[in-house]
Amino acid sequence: MTEKLLSAREAAKILNCGTSTVWRRASEGIIPRPLKIGGTSRWKLSDIEAVIANAEAHREVE
Repeated sequence: MTEKLLSAREAAKILNCGTSTVWRRASEGIIPRPLKIGGTSRWKLSDIEAVIANAEAHREVE
């Protein structure tokens, strides 16, 4: 089974941020670095979903 791969633009849309933020967060280690496939960079959908799930698990309750 092949997992959906996302461009920086698609990952940014899911994370509700800009593409430059996706690249910055990847360089900071906040989100996984992309896979390099044929000269393109792609993120696994499951990696992006895991980032969201982790943020939900660690958010503070007010």
